[in-house]
Amino acid sequence: MEIRQLITFRAVAQTLSFSRAATQLNYAQSTVSAQIQGLEEELGVALFDRLGKSVALTDAGQRLLGYAEKMLNLADEALAVVSNADILTGPLTISAPETLCTYRLPKILRQFRRLFPQVQLSFQPEFDTDLKRRMQEGLADVAFIMAEPFQIPGLVVEPLVTEPLLIVADPHHPLAQAEQVSCADLRDQPLLLTESTCTYRRLFERALNAAGVPTQPMEFHSVEAIKQCVMAGVGLSLLPLVAIKSEIERGQLIPLNWSGRDFQVVTHAVWHEDKWLSPALKAFLEVTRECMGASQPVNESEPSPTLPQPE
Repeated sequence: MEIRQLITFRAVAQTLSFSRAATQLNYAQSTVSAQIQGLEEELGVALFDRLGKSVALTDAGQRLLGYAEKMLNLADEALAVVSNADILTGPLTISAPETLCTYRLPKILRQFRRLFPQVQLSFQPEFDTDLKRRMQEGLADVAFIMAEPFQIPGLVVEPLVTEPLLIVADPHHPLAQAEQVSCADLRDQPLLLTESTCTYRRLFERALNAAGVPTQPMEFHSVEAIKQCVMAGVGLSLLPLVAIKSEIERGQLIPLNWSGRDFQVVTHAVWHEDKWLSPALKAFLEVTRECMGASQPVNESEPSPTLPQPE
């Protein structure tokens, strides 16, 4: 069992595609297939079910993935310790929802790329279901989640910044100038909300349902689309302040004078507790804390790398 085979196995397990893994690793697809076949022959089990063009991990593949991640982490750690390189390198995979990708991460990425241009960054789609398993499978080095405070055994969950949520309307909406707006005032109002799995949508709907106000919202998968529709007078929405701050300042959206409890969630950084925090990952977390105004140290015995000072 060779390190390169495990790297290839992990790439196929993450992408569930031999061709995408080959592109990711800059291999020919035949090389990926040969490495996986050699690993399966050595172990005496099938690691993937090949169903036409689809690929799925077998039970044996699922079991190997956790060990492969630990072995590759250990290999990375050994390389970093032995080489003692001053320049941070290596890949980092990040997962985040659209809102954070659009309104929080650009500042972080700009600063990180300026300080550590040799680190290779890649992104995986947001995932908040079965978070522990997917982090253990190495689908991301760190995930950013917008949610109410939470803890999951086996994961490090670090709160970074509170995200206020506001109910907004277009400037000409009848409720835009109301002195107070309650749940009852939203009865029969068109609501434009994110998908049903969204934490802050569930928070909003719980408050309305508790007040006896039924909800049948128009559902969107894009915050930008919601903003455009609200500005066009289609209806009301609950959105994070970070996503609508510019439109509020320009007078394109008006936050309602909400009389109920404040709505808010927290942006968290999440990683597996057994994951080795490479110098690159430590540096990324430090840059993230600086950009988001957080200051909690990484829970790790080794010191974090010293960040270069901005010019």
